[in-house]
Amino acid sequence: MSSTSLLLLNLILAMMMFGIALSLKPADFRQVVRQPKGPLTGLAAQFVLMPALTWLLTLLVPMPAEVALGLILVASCPGGSFSNIVTYLAKGNTAMSISMTGIASVAAAFMTPFNFMFYASMNPRTAQLLKQIAVPPESLLIVVTLVLALPLALGLICSQLAPGFARRSEPFFRIISLLTLFGFVAIALISNWPRFIVGASVFLLAVIFHNALALGIGWLCAWVMKLPVADRRAITLEVGLQNSGLGLGIIFTFFGDLTGMAIIAAGWGIWHLISGMGLCYCWHRLDNRHAALTTLVSSSREQHKGTL
Repeated sequence: MSSTSLLLLNLILAMMMFGIALSLKPADFRQVVRQPKGPLTGLAAQFVLMPALTWLLTLLVPMPAEVALGLILVASCPGGSFSNIVTYLAKGNTAMSISMTGIASVAAAFMTPFNFMFYASMNPRTAQLLKQIAVPPESLLIVVTLVLALPLALGLICSQLAPGFARRSEPFFRIISLLTLFGFVAIALISNWPRFIVGASVFLLAVIFHNALALGIGWLCAWVMKLPVADRRAITLEVGLQNSGLGLGIIFTFFGDLTGMAIIAAGWGIWHLISGMGLCYCWHRLDNRHAALTTLVSSSREQHKGTL
């Protein structure tokens, strides 16, 4: 990827974070402080369990070092803005989802470089690959801060100083940045298409299983904490729909020669759209069945009362 294309990708990622911040309000953060159980559960699943279990997966399942490194990087990224859209469609706690994305994006400025460097160094094969590339941790920290934390802070300031502009422009930033990001995902796959075809089974299986693991971690943690259904859905999607665009930005900046990593991040960028919308559809079916059953039970009770 050329330096111009790389700069454009990072600007798009920053635009996405700016757009997310435009939809945040102080009340969202106050709600998190008043009821921290849900967000803390999601953040723990996101930044503690997800990277740790991914690292364990790369140790137990034989896979190329580039694939393992790509999975560890994606697992270290926060949730993306697509999780907010799917949470809304799935009738989850959208306000909590948006606030979690904002908090996770700020935390990711430190947690993403830390988790990635730590777990990559704990796997002998990925540690060797990391040494060959010699990525300075402070450089990784700077990139993530500029792409995530700074635009988020600017968006929060803008939403407070110019609420009218924030309300009108937030959909534009979200839609345009998402569409452009999908374009970069497509470019990443097309550019590495011969390599993808050769190892398609490995890449597809790795992405699908890893995404299922992420969704499962989110749902299980929320279920164990006995959170309401709307909160469970928000946490499941926040943990399961990673910001693979950030992963691509990091890969193109520091790991340009590792095409396996780029294919994993790009594959995630496509597959999590499918899995997220598929899960949303399944939840809608369950909701409709539950509503129909509730109506049937109520109707039966009314008829029974009438006969009495």
